Amino acid sequence: MKILIVEDEQHLAEGLKFNLELEDYETEIAQDGKIALEILANKEFDAIILDVMLPEIDGFEVARTLRSQENFTPILMLTALGKPEDVLLGFEAGADDYLPKPFDLAIFIARLNGLLRRREWFQKETKKSEDIFTINSKTIDFQNLELKTETETVKLTLMEAKLLRHLIENEGKAVSRKEILQDVWGLNQETDTRAIDNFIVRLRRLLENEPNSPKILQTVRGIGYKFVKN
Repeated sequence: MKILIVEDEQHLAEGLKFNLELEDYETEIAQDGKIALEILANKEFDAIILDVMLPEIDGFEVARTLRSQENFTPILMLTALGKPEDVLLGFEAGADDYLPKPFDLAIFIARLNGLLRRREWFQKETKKSEDIFTINSKTIDFQNLELKTETETVKLTLMEAKLLRHLIENEGKAVSRKEILQDVWGLNQETDTRAIDNFIVRLRRLLENEPNSPKILQTVRGIGYKFVKN
């Protein structure tokens, strides 16, 4: 598998490269966000190790740019910003997992391996259950992380797909924001949950005929959200 390491601390980048190659990964290093985007415009990778604090373009903006370009390569974000709110900001930007600095090398390897396995597991799980879901003439293909309308196909991030599937599996039930934090993102800490609202806004734009008057992804005041298939 090929891994892009986006890290401006040269000793750390070289150390990660050395140890990943011991694990039989092919690696390449980008020392700032601008170079990373240039590399990713021409090459494909199986995962991206992305530092937040980068020269030129920071990690959050790199992730947002990739997702806007429909590049959904799994991202493991490295950050010295360890607050839960910062973690959610990373998820909102498009990261699939995070690891606060400083970190133990064995934990880093385990998180990267876990990130790659989770994507594989998610796709395998959808094969076992209902991996194609249709609503309002729109088709959600969880296997390929796509939402298809009559005129276009929109890519979903792994986090968006997991959130949507969680709500669908709990059809008609009010799901709290805290439950979403724990079951979708694996965060158990007391933290600001407003980032979840931004995910819901994007999913409403994709699913609802009138996003400002949602009938499918409904708000349950004081609790969270529920999925209603009309």
